[in-house]
Amino acid sequence: MLHITEEETAAVVDEDLALQAAREAFAATVDGAVFPSLAVHGSDPRNRFTLKPSASATHAGVKIGSYWPGNPEQGLPRHHSTLLLLDQTIGRIAAVLEVGEANAYRTAAADALAVDLLARPGASTLAVFGTGHQAAYEVRAVSRVRPIDEVLIVGRDKDRAARMAADLAAEGRTATVAGAEEACARADVIVTATNARADDPPLFRARWVRPGTHVSSMGADAPGKRELDPGLFSVAHVFCDLPEQARRMGDSQHAPEETVLTPLGEVLTGRATGRGDDADITVFDSSGIGLQDLYLGLALLKRMDITL
Repeated sequence: MLHITEEETAAVVDEDLALQAAREAFAATVDGAVFPSLAVHGSDPRNRFTLKPSASATHAGVKIGSYWPGNPEQGLPRHHSTLLLLDQTIGRIAAVLEVGEANAYRTAAADALAVDLLARPGASTLAVFGTGHQAAYEVRAVSRVRPIDEVLIVGRDKDRAARMAADLAAEGRTATVAGAEEACARADVIVTATNARADDPPLFRARWVRPGTHVSSMGADAPGKRELDPGLFSVAHVFCDLPEQARRMGDSQHAPEETVLTPLGEVLTGRATGRGDDADITVFDSSGIGLQDLYLGLALLKRMDITL
C-alpha cells in the first residue's frame, strides 16, 4: 500500500494544479456518478468529520475530512484531510494520501472555478468573510481568475482580521479591514469561509448585496450550518456542486423550496447558462463533493510521477 505524507503532497500542490483538477472534477459531474457526502461526528460531538466518496471510469476512493477544534492546544491544525484510493481489481486500499494543505487548495479552486464561470469579467473588489486558515487560500485562488486589486476582510475578531490584511499586504495585495455592510456595498465578489451556524445571525443581509455581485458560500458544508441570509436566494441565480447535497448540507438547506439549483458542472460544459447579464446576482453554494478530492489526488500523484 502506497502512503504519501502530508509533507509530500504540500510540496507539490499549487493553484494551477488545483484549478485544473477542479475543472476536470466538475466536468465529470455531468455524465458520471456523483455520490453525496456524509457528515458525522466523533466520540465527542464537537469533533466532526465528513466522508466524501467518488468514482471515475478508472479510479475510486473516499476523502475523510476532519475538524477537531481542540487541536491547536496540541500544536496541530483543526482541519485535516486523508484521501483513500481503492485498488480497482480487488477493492482494497491501494494508496493513502494525506492532503491537509492540498485540501485548502482544492476548496479554493472550486471557488475560483465558480468565480471564473459566474462573476463579471471585470470584477476587481473581493470581500472575504472569515479570517481562518481557508480565507487566504480563497483570496489567492480568486485573484488568479479575476483582476482583483482590492481585498476587504470581514471578521468577528478585529485583531485577526487586521493580521490577515497585513499578511495579504505582505504578499503585495491591497487589503483592508471592513464592516459587513460596507464590504457588500463595495464588492464585486463576496466569498464566505466561516463555521457559521444556522442559529447565528447571517453574515450579511441580502439587501446589502448590490446588483451584479457574485457570492461564493464555501463554509456551509454540514447540516445546521448557514452563512447566507436566506433572502438572498429569492433575488439570486443559484448554482451548486450537487443539488441534492446542497439541499441537505449546503447553504441551500435554508433556501425556499422553489429555488432552482443549477449544477456548476452544467455551466462549465455549456449545458446550462450562468450569468445572464451584468445586473444578475449569482450564488455558488459549495458543500464539496468527492470527485474534487479524487481528481486532485490523481493530479498530485501524476505530478509526483506515480502511477497506481
